[in-house]
Amino acid sequence: MQSVPAESTTAQGSPNALYQTLADELRSAISDGRLPAGARLPSVRETARSRGLSINTVLAAYAQLEARGQVEARPQSGYFVRSRLPSPPPPVLSARPAKAKPADASVLDRISAVVAAQSNPDTIDLSLACPKSSDYYPNRQLSRLVADHARRRPELLTDYSLPPGSLLLRREIARHARDLGMTLEADDIILTNGCMEALQLAVRGITKPGDTIAVESPTYFNLISLADHLGLRVIEVPTHPDQGMSLDALELLLSEKRVQAIVTMPSVHNPLGTSMPVAGKERLAELAHTYRVPVVEDALYAEMQYATPLQPTVKSFDRDGWVILCTSYTKTLAPGFRIGWMEAGRYQRRIASLKFTASVAQPAFLCEVLGAFLESGGYAQHLRRLRRVYAGQVDRLRGLIDDAFPVGTRATEPTGGFLVWVELPSGCDANRLCDDALACGLTITPGSLFSPSGRHERHIRLSGCYNFSDRHVHALMTLGELAQAQLGG
Repeated sequence: MQSVPAESTTAQGSPNALYQTLADELRSAISDGRLPAGARLPSVRETARSRGLSINTVLAAYAQLEARGQVEARPQSGYFVRSRLPSPPPPVLSARPAKAKPADASVLDRISAVVAAQSNPDTIDLSLACPKSSDYYPNRQLSRLVADHARRRPELLTDYSLPPGSLLLRREIARHARDLGMTLEADDIILTNGCMEALQLAVRGITKPGDTIAVESPTYFNLISLADHLGLRVIEVPTHPDQGMSLDALELLLSEKRVQAIVTMPSVHNPLGTSMPVAGKERLAELAHTYRVPVVEDALYAEMQYATPLQPTVKSFDRDGWVILCTSYTKTLAPGFRIGWMEAGRYQRRIASLKFTASVAQPAFLCEVLGAFLESGGYAQHLRRLRRVYAGQVDRLRGLIDDAFPVGTRATEPTGGFLVWVELPSGCDANRLCDDALACGLTITPGSLFSPSGRHERHIRLSGCYNFSDRHVHALMTLGELAQAQLGG
């Protein structure tokens, strides 16, 4: 290892002046865009070597930038430029949550229209929450395992799959669940056709037509369609980007017996991209126990938290089976496999029966391949890389939003995943922006899709799960220009 030359305080001034000079140079590069949001600063050792500085001097300069919020340090990754984009203000909480009611017909119609537009190959989708590039999946490793299993275990292709399904996969799921604070048994794992089937089975298993479910506002828009199909009424609970669902408002609903179930995404929320604090998750589990009302926890993005160790799930604090956890590997590993899973707590027997009548079981061949990949350690390695990639992608996206959108635009600072919730300035209308964008060959999801009553009229969801090609960057700039045009700019 080469030694790092110590800087000369005689020729260049005191160490304090040296680190300040470096900090000022980097600050200037950040301000004028030479180091854009999401860009990685040269490593401490590399900077020390190239400039003839000590490592402590470089660390001091980087620490100053971090203290001023211009860069952030990521474990085992380095220092990255942060976006200047401000976060949205917290929602205004009313003294009493709104009344429960079915989803507004206009919201359901717009959901259908946006989903149809997203399937058009001629459009550029800026908000689809489905990574498409092979850069985000371990294709080579999975392809080798598929070929190996087809050669060594061809019977998996011809044997009829029956529940409960691959023991190897269920054991590996239970083992990996420890990373999220859960102690699960393989026998209690129900394999599903992605997370959406898990959510559907969970909601069907704990409600009947006419019941009311409490959901976050904003919430995942497919949940709104699901509630409508099941004949459920929905009540929206205000949700803070940094605190999650308002538990005070929720407890009022529970105390008045106004809801029969709760559906929530407390870890890396869709569309907010943020997470409920651990204390809030613990309180939510206690509310479920106290009021004996089931919680359906959508943990689809929980493993994509940027910081490690990972924050635990609500299920981690479940004392007696009131929390049903649902998730899948479609966002992290293999969307074509369509393999998800759930742990249904006290509703295990009923939901396992519903799964059998709905789709019997998952393909044994794919489940064994996935189980082998988890067992090999490949999944944990892939997740570590994926977290670093998405953290950089989201920083880059926030920086582009800051550059392209009107003054006054705000956006959440995600704690994981690849989704950003954008608040447009007063005078902008997200539904109109969606229509204008579609006319330009761009698709986005307006905020009204994430509310059964069509709230969040100035919000849009944008996604960073694609490579920022010139085509996509130009599309984001065009979207910003369309938003500016609404303000007469």
